[in-house]
Amino acid sequence: MKTLTAVFTASLIAMTASIAHARDLGPDEALRLRDAGTIVSFEKLNATAVSKHPGSTITETELEEEYGKYIYQVEMRDPQGLEWDLELDAVSGQVLKDHQDT
Repeated sequence: MKTLTAVFTASLIAMTASIAHARDLGPDEALRLRDAGTIVSFEKLNATAVSKHPGSTITETELEEEYGKYIYQVEMRDPQGLEWDLELDAVSGQVLKDHQDT
């Protein structure tokens, strides 16, 4: 029983830690950050993402706060049907990750 309790407690701590470091931002908060000039416009972020894979279509976007940084996540499909996941620094517009979704 002690082992089960220890495993459960460790899992709960790990889950809480990951939640504390990544938070999805809702549309109202995202627009407030954009309007305040804290983050780059969504149009510019989307254009940067598409420039990495010309002709691609954006299928989903999400703004998160991770470890105090605003991260814009983009999922897209290129003309060949390949899916790509990109992460951009929403403050600078810099591409942080760009990998094919498998």
